[in-house]
Amino acid sequence: MGSETKQGDRPAGGATVWDVAQKAGVSAMTVSRVINGNASVSDKTREKVNRAIQELNYQVNVAARAARIGTLRVGLLYSNPSAAFLSAFLVGALGECSQTGAHLILENCDNLRSQRKAIDRLIADGADGILVPPPLCDSKAALKQLAEMGIPSVAVATAKPSPQMSAVRIDDYEGALTMTKHLLALGHTDIGFIKGDPEHTPAQLRYQAFIDAMREAGHHVPAERVAQGMFTYRSGLLAARELLAQPTRPTAIFASNDDMAAAVIAVAHGLHLQVPDDIAVCGFDDTPVATTVWPELTTVHQPITEMARSAVALLVEHIRARRAGQSYMPQHRLMPFTLVERESTEAHD
Repeated sequence: MGSETKQGDRPAGGATVWDVAQKAGVSAMTVSRVINGNASVSDKTREKVNRAIQELNYQVNVAARAARIGTLRVGLLYSNPSAAFLSAFLVGALGECSQTGAHLILENCDNLRSQRKAIDRLIADGADGILVPPPLCDSKAALKQLAEMGIPSVAVATAKPSPQMSAVRIDDYEGALTMTKHLLALGHTDIGFIKGDPEHTPAQLRYQAFIDAMREAGHHVPAERVAQGMFTYRSGLLAARELLAQPTRPTAIFASNDDMAAAVIAVAHGLHLQVPDDIAVCGFDDTPVATTVWPELTTVHQPITEMARSAVALLVEHIRARRAGQSYMPQHRLMPFTLVERESTEAHD
């Protein structure tokens, strides 16, 4: 149904859509239109672009261009350290693409520095629109590039959506607030917290909600009770060791996602601590790892699969409106979250 682009298919010279646009003296969007056979481009402009393509030895993916005729292609730009998040996201995106008859194109972006070329590759391979899940959904450079190129795009799981782009998200602040209040209701007042990637807006809101809930309940959170993570399992191991090596341990640890919470459980087991008797642990997202660890994780369910489906539906809607020559106003969809209580937390005496 879909295909994955390979970085090895790129031209040896490394010329990009932006290079062609600069040489031809036109916008990147105009180059994209020429590449994809859009009839709205004048013959004079088309000639300039084709000349620049030849001079720069820019390799146009002819097969992708031909496949686009009558076909809708959805690009997915991903660079998420959590395999569980990406897996759940792909299930939803592929499912919705199947329903709409769209093709899904995948492009990996190793880091923020490579995002410009990754976007260029998606467009060169015929993407009509692009899905931007975390962490790139919070990249100002990526969002600016997409806006400048005029490519229909949808940001997924950003806590601060741009008014110029459609977005699908949950209320991360309320989700973390609900989880913190749950731990407080169980009798935990000394709670450790593992923060997520500071560049990712949901991580910022989840931490702020934790601090606000603790303060509202009259509890101070010392600096040593907060550890920095990056949403990866390995970073969770380091953060958990930091929190659990203290002379007096917290009675509970709230990690900003399930991968890091699973790491906390692993470290606790290594220290011969019982979960939840000696230390309660909870996460966020409700990815598959939440039910593959022992004990199973209490977490906040973020409907990642449903969010991906909704994002594809919005993107297809935008692309079809554009093809019909109709205007399209960005839409922001707020999906519901759910607190899922499992065996990793219980009442604290």
